[in-house]
Amino acid sequence: MPFRILSVSEARAAGGVRMVVTRAIPNPWSEAAKGLLHRRAIPWQGVYLDQRDPEVAAFSGTHNSPALVNDDEPGLSHWLDILTFAEGHGSGAPLLPAEPDARAEVLSLCHLLCEPQGLGWYRRLLTVHRGLNEQPGGFPVPVAQYLGSKYGYQAEEAGDYEDKVVNLLNRLSARLNAQKKAGSPYLVGHSLTAADVYCACFMAYFSPLDESQCAMVPSFRIAFSSLSAAEQQALEPVLLQHRDFIYGQYLELPLTL
Repeated sequence: MPFRILSVSEARAAGGVRMVVTRAIPNPWSEAAKGLLHRRAIPWQGVYLDQRDPEVAAFSGTHNSPALVNDDEPGLSHWLDILTFAEGHGSGAPLLPAEPDARAEVLSLCHLLCEPQGLGWYRRLLTVHRGLNEQPGGFPVPVAQYLGSKYGYQAEEAGDYEDKVVNLLNRLSARLNAQKKAGSPYLVGHSLTAADVYCACFMAYFSPLDESQCAMVPSFRIAFSSLSAAEQQALEPVLLQHRDFIYGQYLELPLTL
C-alpha cells in the first residue's frame, strides 16, 4: 500500500511512526527500511528527504534517509536501529532468527550489505568516482561532488572500489548458490530474514527493477544500471533471481518513490 507523505509540520503533529525517505530514487537503505516495516505490519507515514530544508533534519535528527521517528522519541537512522525497532514493535514472523548462530549469520550479512566498507558503500563510491571523472555510469557531476564529500570519497583509494564491489558480490552469490543446493531460496535457513530484504533492495544499485515497477530519475537509472565487465560477471543470475523472488513473495510492488 502506498504510504502517505506528510509535510514536516504535519509529521511533527501526527505522532506514531514517521520515516524520512528518499524521493524518486530506490535508495537501498530506504527501500529496505520500508520493507521491514511492511513485513512487520507497522503502519507509518513518510516525509521526503530534502537536504536543503533544515526542518527535515531538525525533525529526524539527520540529513540522511531513512530516518525513523516514533512518537516523541529520538530519530533512528542506522540500519540496525531501524531493524531492531521493527522487530520490537511489529507483529508476524520475525526477521531475525531466535537461534543465536543463525541470528549472527543474518546480522553479518546485513553488515556486509549496509555498513561503511560494505557493498552499498563501495558501489556508491565507485559511481561517485565515475561521475567525478565523467566516465560512463557515473552520477551526474553535481551529485557525485555532493555524495563524494558526504561519504568520504578518496581519489587515491578509488582504484580499489571496483575490486571491493566484485568481492562482495561474489560472497553473496556464493552464499545463495550454496543455499540453493541445500534446497533453500533464502540467504540463511529456510525462511525470510532481514538479510533477504536488504539483499533484494541493494540490487537496485546494480539492476533496478523495470520502470513499471520502479519509476525513478532517469539519470540515476543509467548510473545504477551501468556495470563494468567485472561487475557484470560478478552479478550472477542467482542474485537477481533472489531479488525477484523476495519482491514477488514478500515486498510491495510497484515501489512507491
